[in-house]
Amino acid sequence: MNIKQLKEVVDELFTARLTFVQLLQVIAENFYPERADFTIKRVHGNEFAADLMTSYPVLTRRDLGDQISSMLRPTEKHWFKMIPEHGEKVDNEGKRWLDRVTEIQRRAMYSKPAQFNRATKEGDQDFAAFGQCVISVRLNRFADNLLYRNFHIRDTVWQENAEAEIGLVARKWKPTLRDLVTIWGNKCSAKVVRRAEKKPLEKVKCYHIVVEADMYDGDSLGRPYWSIYYDAENQCLLEAVPVWDIEYVIPRWQTVSGSQYAYSPATITALPDARLIQAMSYSLLEASEKATNPPILATQDAIRSDVSLYAGGITWLDADYDEKMGTALRPMPLDLRGLPNGQESVRDSRDMIAQAFYLNKLTLPRDGVEKTAYEVGQIVQEYIRGALPIFQPMETEYNGGLCEKTFNILMRVGAFGSPHDIPKSLGGAVDFEYQSPLHDAIDAQKGQKFLESKALIAEALDIDPAAGHILNGSEALRDALTGIGTPAIWVNSREDVDDAVAQQKDDEAQSQQLALMQQSADVADTIGSASQSLGEQV
Repeated sequence: MNIKQLKEVVDELFTARLTFVQLLQVIAENFYPERADFTIKRVHGNEFAADLMTSYPVLTRRDLGDQISSMLRPTEKHWFKMIPEHGEKVDNEGKRWLDRVTEIQRRAMYSKPAQFNRATKEGDQDFAAFGQCVISVRLNRFADNLLYRNFHIRDTVWQENAEAEIGLVARKWKPTLRDLVTIWGNKCSAKVVRRAEKKPLEKVKCYHIVVEADMYDGDSLGRPYWSIYYDAENQCLLEAVPVWDIEYVIPRWQTVSGSQYAYSPATITALPDARLIQAMSYSLLEASEKATNPPILATQDAIRSDVSLYAGGITWLDADYDEKMGTALRPMPLDLRGLPNGQESVRDSRDMIAQAFYLNKLTLPRDGVEKTAYEVGQIVQEYIRGALPIFQPMETEYNGGLCEKTFNILMRVGAFGSPHDIPKSLGGAVDFEYQSPLHDAIDAQKGQKFLESKALIAEALDIDPAAGHILNGSEALRDALTGIGTPAIWVNSREDVDDAVAQQKDDEAQSQQLALMQQSADVADTIGSASQSLGEQV
């Protein structure tokens, strides 16, 4: 396809997604009002949540979005490290290389110009609300730093190929004329160059399209994708270059067959309760206002002035009015018996929204009651079962996508050194291992299993003394210490332990030998003394 045909395909994708965008607008209005500009255009300074009666649904979405970063990318630890592909064992040279490139990549990702924290913070909130986000991973304009950017889902469409992998990503883009000329110079249309001199901040509609190589006419030089920038307003092709990878990371939480777009199970589940709690909150606010500032009944022609209900106010009555006919000014009687029931319904809706956002599953319960090792193990198992559906797809698609694309870029630009320097034991392929509180909880079970195993063996020793030889104590303890987070520097290597055991055996053997020699000397002294005594007697 040429660029015009490709643009028509992209426009069709945007048109086919209109109903889905309307759903995202409804979700945003209830849970993410700052992002509620899918179908409307916001003006800077407009109040985001003017139509909401309670902020609870917004707070739950914010809490889940914040949990994503604290669970998947905790700042207090290095949350990823490189390991050999398929978990194969490597020699010390390979381990040192992996540790070195892991540190290089971490510094590149967290450098200030890369804007990694900003992009992922925005992406986390999109992911929590809409079940997906769009983050680009590329080098900056000067190719001296990485650059991470989070883009609006409204402006981006994508399409899956036959293997259910994203093979086309298209993004609407409105750069200023100044930016367009700065980046592409004379490749821009002559009209753009002239207008940029007079109105440099005027915006122009463009597209960035990344597509598989066989969908665009041209020699891709063996690379699997094309990266195309197109000025749609002036019908000018700005750039079309073959690339090695799609620069966009699009993690998707929950997908359904037949659609390339995902959903957030949290907001989809909580949407009915979010609508309900807004209506109930409005009714309760109105009822509470009536209870504290009730409507007033006034007798016609008996009131001679405006009704003054503020503190110290005076309302004038007709002097000829007969109070026997009833009070001229009195509060309207109200039936507020349903107010407690309404408040209880609001609490129930809050609980349902919190459960929909998994907030009841993200922390271990703490009731202050002392528990046995078995009970603690069961609680941890329940926590893992509840947290896995949330973070498992995020870890593989979200963290995995960011780390892999970053590694590929740094590898191609030589940030890790020459490819010939990669140790042969790695086989030329690496994978990533991630650290998170969820992994910590899974690993912490090893400590509980060790204690349970010890207790079982202690019980079995009363029946069979040979039971003490079943468990490999050193290996079990080593795994348990790793699982509970014991620093590696505290634990001796297997070689050091073997040397210490051998030295201990040598010391014991020497001690036994010295004891035997001392015993032999004592026996000799005893025999000598006995012989001397016998000689004296003779």
